[in-house]
Amino acid sequence: MKYYPARRQKLMSKKVQYYSSFSEDIISSENQSATVPDGYEWIRTGLKAKISSALIYGTAVVLGWIWCKATLHISYKNRQAVNSATDGCFIFCNHTQPFGDVVLPAFLSLKKRVYTIVSPANLGIPVIGRILPALGALPIPSGLNGMKSFLSAVGKRASGKNCVVIYPEAHVWQYYTKIRPFEDTSFRFPCDLDKPAFAMTVTYQKRRFGSRPKTTIYLDGPFYPDKSLNPKQRRAELCSRVKAAMVQKSKLSTYEYIKYVKRGDQTA
Repeated sequence: MKYYPARRQKLMSKKVQYYSSFSEDIISSENQSATVPDGYEWIRTGLKAKISSALIYGTAVVLGWIWCKATLHISYKNRQAVNSATDGCFIFCNHTQPFGDVVLPAFLSLKKRVYTIVSPANLGIPVIGRILPALGALPIPSGLNGMKSFLSAVGKRASGKNCVVIYPEAHVWQYYTKIRPFEDTSFRFPCDLDKPAFAMTVTYQKRRFGSRPKTTIYLDGPFYPDKSLNPKQRRAELCSRVKAAMVQKSKLSTYEYIKYVKRGDQTA
């Protein structure tokens, strides 16, 4: 997942967005090549760090709720389902908002703290990159260096009453209404840790007034890993179930605020 301030978005002003492939970065940051530095702390345990994290996270949730209600016109369906996970869970969501996706999962339940696996490019964003750890971001190391600490941090964050959010599509396509292809790689986490997974699907509908759509977020699950399968099959099977739920709910989008057209497609 990637976080970008609204003023730094490079989204076309027109409501037609051309793309070449589903792995394309429609929105990019000034320092897209940022990496996780050596010695990075995914979990900061000092008292000062804990207090700072609580204050920044709490402030982001309150201000984010006001912004999302006023700008994205959000509502949720079945969000109480997440409370059925009593010992941590993973939430897989389509990636359609550069700022909204930072906070939308946090509104599922105030009983749970949300942490999000993100691209290391987020660390290069001025100002925001510095506070991402306090917001619950878990940046993916660019190489093997740091991977052990990263995996350990994900395991710890997925315990207790926490949720770990993953955007398997990886790239932000603002207001996109379908589910883009994604691999089952990130499903190793709920499978290896034996945690339930949820499908969170962001959809868009026409409002009676105004050009921007309303946003309806659906939650499906829990989906539990099938322990009768070998690890590779288990990951693929869980991915298939979560993806199917997301695809089904994405059909409830009824309004294209931005039309995405593949370059060279003369029929669009």
